[in-house]
Amino acid sequence: MIPFVDLKAQYSGIKQEIDEAMSRVFDKCQFVLGDEVEAFEAEFAAYCQAKHAVGVNSGTSALHLALLAAGIKPGDEVITASFTFVATAAAIRYAGATPVFVDVDPRSLTIDASNIEAAITPRTKAILPVHLYGQCVDMGPLLEIARSYGLMVIEDAAQAHGAEYQNRRAGSLGDLACFSFYPGKNLGAYGEGGAITTNDPAYDKALRVLRDHGQTAKYHHEVIGYNYRLEGIQGAVLRVKLRHLDEWNDARRRLAAMYRELLADGGVELVEEMSYGTPVYHVFPILTDHRDAMAEHLKTSAIATGIHYPVPVHLQPAFADLGYKAGDLPITERAARQTLSLPMYPELSKEHVSIVTEFVRGFGKL
Repeated sequence: MIPFVDLKAQYSGIKQEIDEAMSRVFDKCQFVLGDEVEAFEAEFAAYCQAKHAVGVNSGTSALHLALLAAGIKPGDEVITASFTFVATAAAIRYAGATPVFVDVDPRSLTIDASNIEAAITPRTKAILPVHLYGQCVDMGPLLEIARSYGLMVIEDAAQAHGAEYQNRRAGSLGDLACFSFYPGKNLGAYGEGGAITTNDPAYDKALRVLRDHGQTAKYHHEVIGYNYRLEGIQGAVLRVKLRHLDEWNDARRRLAAMYRELLADGGVELVEEMSYGTPVYHVFPILTDHRDAMAEHLKTSAIATGIHYPVPVHLQPAFADLGYKAGDLPITERAARQTLSLPMYPELSKEHVSIVTEFVRGFGKL
């Protein structure tokens, strides 16, 4: 079986480092926040070319707190993409605001800045672009629109650890940026985890208060906050993994280049690698009109795949009250019908890539 992701293979390569890092936490008994989290925050901020990073307990919590720190409140609108994991839009709802969905670029499947201006109303307060599949949004035009209208920009960088846009890292492009460290991410914890990066010390201060029950000092609660703290063990694990992230991302890019070469005439469509940046290939998607049949074909050939995402957020029952209907976002809906993710992880062998592509190409000959 060729797995979709192989976390055991990654662990076996760094086991000694991980064990030593965990021992430091056990020795100090700093299981929530503590020295390892503080050190990771400094190291991750530097990695993202940002001044501050605040560790939290999930990527969803990161989105929620970033929106609150940015002043998003009930009655506000936040423009975002529908072709994303549901947490992007759910966090907007957590803040009491309304997500406004716009369509994506057919080449990158990330939010298309040319659709944004028409969606702006007097209630619009922020834009929440999603760096999808490890590739950044075309941020230049988006930031120009945001500046023109006085809107906040909050990056959803949950799939973009180390990705670059015009030589700047994801996490340093907007006012705030949100990361997930779910285990399968390019930088994954051994459990849940997340972080927010920013260059603004006021946001940094607000986020630290909000993640810890609104405390400015022990038992002194200035606001109603949340229990969104990052655990010490996760901070220690993430510090180890961060040291390997560039190497792992390079491996993903080499594998993606091989996929692209072998599938160039393979009867499927590929998401374009945009010239403005450097992606990190959180997943490697293909598009086909026969997605479900191909997934079953690969499954019977002992090849695991994933689907990201089969139902776009604007058509999810949980968001039915917003009034969107099928056909409103045609490129998003096409991608949801056609996208299939092939195995992608740094330890994936070239031999396995060859096998996967052989079966993908062979599907068209059945």
